[in-house]
Amino acid sequence: MGFDRNTVIGFVLIGALLVAMLVMNNRSQTIYQAEQKRIADSIAKTQPKVDSNKIKQEAALVDSVKKTQAAGDFQKYAQGSRQELVLENDLVKVVFTSKGGQPETVELKKYKTHDGKPLVLRSGDGNRISYLFKSGNNLTAQSADLYFVPGSKQTGADGSQSVSFSIADSAGKSIEHVYTLYPGQYMLDFNLKMKGADKLVTQNLLNLQWQTAAPQVEKDIKYEKQQVNICFLENDDYDFEHPGSGGDKKFSKPLSWVSVKQQFFASTLIAKDKFQSGEIVWKVPDDSAKTVVSTDAALKISVPNGSDVTIPMQLYYGPSDYNVLKKYGNQLQNIVPYGSGVFAFVKYINRHFLLPVWDFLTSNIASYGIVILLLTLFIRLLTSPILYKSYLSGAKMKVLKPEIDALKAKYKDDQQAFSMEQMKLWRSAGVSPLGGCLPALLQIPIFMSLYYFFQSNISLRGQSFLWAKDLAAYDSIATLPFSIPFYGDHVSLFTLTATITSLLISLYSMSNMQDNSNPVMKYMPYIFPVLLLGVFNNLPAALTWYYTVSNLITLILQFVIQKYIINHDKLKVQIAENRKKPVKTSGWQQKMQEMQEKNKQLQDMRGKTGKK
Repeated sequence: MGFDRNTVIGFVLIGALLVAMLVMNNRSQTIYQAEQKRIADSIAKTQPKVDSNKIKQEAALVDSVKKTQAAGDFQKYAQGSRQELVLENDLVKVVFTSKGGQPETVELKKYKTHDGKPLVLRSGDGNRISYLFKSGNNLTAQSADLYFVPGSKQTGADGSQSVSFSIADSAGKSIEHVYTLYPGQYMLDFNLKMKGADKLVTQNLLNLQWQTAAPQVEKDIKYEKQQVNICFLENDDYDFEHPGSGGDKKFSKPLSWVSVKQQFFASTLIAKDKFQSGEIVWKVPDDSAKTVVSTDAALKISVPNGSDVTIPMQLYYGPSDYNVLKKYGNQLQNIVPYGSGVFAFVKYINRHFLLPVWDFLTSNIASYGIVILLLTLFIRLLTSPILYKSYLSGAKMKVLKPEIDALKAKYKDDQQAFSMEQMKLWRSAGVSPLGGCLPALLQIPIFMSLYYFFQSNISLRGQSFLWAKDLAAYDSIATLPFSIPFYGDHVSLFTLTATITSLLISLYSMSNMQDNSNPVMKYMPYIFPVLLLGVFNNLPAALTWYYTVSNLITLILQFVIQKYIINHDKLKVQIAENRKKPVKTSGWQQKMQEMQEKNKQLQDMRGKTGKK
């Protein structure tokens, strides 16, 4: 079907008309909306202004009335003013508030934040200890909502200091919080005493709430968040959870303690007679909040039978220092992450080998950078026999290279036959194909133990070395105006030295390989160092400094062993002598040979079937 000239013109005019109508309609809508907004604004101007502060005050008043009513027989404690008491020793300063009779701020006196400010581990409204109790007939109140009466500070003969806070009703029921701090201790004893406990709690069970808001104290909040763990001892078995972006954990078995471990510090609530059960919920706020994690634990604790009872608890606010925590017992030292997951076993290397050596060195040497150098030198010399066996195996392979090349030329595409003949050649020469691999694999646990050790050792915190201001954080010689994916927004010089020395090791090893004809192998020396560049850039300077020193020692050992210790002429003679001896086949080699022969037979059978 065709269209004449008039029809086409008609369609064009209709289209133009539709477009014009759409434009006019949109314009009308815009004018209409603007007019409606003008009318609304005019009406709003005539209305009385809403006072947001007044609304908040009214809401606070309503909340206050509710709390006063809930206080029941303890109503006189529903209103009051905050009063403070302080317990302090050489390590910690704890400020208590009468509101809830609980710690309000906790300052660790031996430590500072990354920017030199006092390190306050607990402060603000995000921290709270409270429990629900029967305040009257069909009434319950939260202890944190009441103003306790502070008692006078007491000093014991052992130098301990105690403060108490109490409330009581007219019928003789009372609640008292007693806190005791001992000299040279981070642990704070917390005894909850009740008179008339049978009338204050239901079914001998107290519902305790423990809230924490762990503040940022390290330079890199993202890295600090990665080091946070929610730790607990349930049924005498230690475990932990990574916060991730948030989560929760329910406890159905008796719980000794629960702890919020930051990178180097911990806040821990301990029940001497254990919590019966409970649950903890955690959230990870946005970086702008300057809080690495906030937690809310609801814990059930059994109350002994009787009228006058004491519920013994403890609060630990202090460093996640293995030596410090171990003194308190109850497996608290497990908080320090010296190994986890697949590499959980390396924590025993760290605890019983590396840590004693480290403590010995740091007690005699002031510079922690030099301590790391000496520790690395000690470990590398200790493992040098393993390295020697690896290089010796490589040297033997290099001697056999011409014969292996001949076998390749002979069998060409028959990979199965080549593998069998190569195995026979190695056995006759007394060479183990795993001689170079196993020593390298044995060094992995050592590297991983040091990886965990340097990330978790609080003694590195604040220690400077060369250009690194803090060995427990990344060193930075330049800050970039942008962030590079997989790398970051800064330049770590120790990461560069670790990467460069790792590249030199790879290139040196490639030059000594008996077979570097594989094109893939040409790029291998560059892959691992590039990965290191991204992975190590945000890691502690202690770790990248260790890796730099370790690489330099490896380069020196490689050169010395291959040039001055391994005698290649004697090696050739030894291989020739081995060939004259009866070939001894290990169980593993025998199994490998049998598997290769079976595979060869199967390939031969398939080849014959294919020809038919």
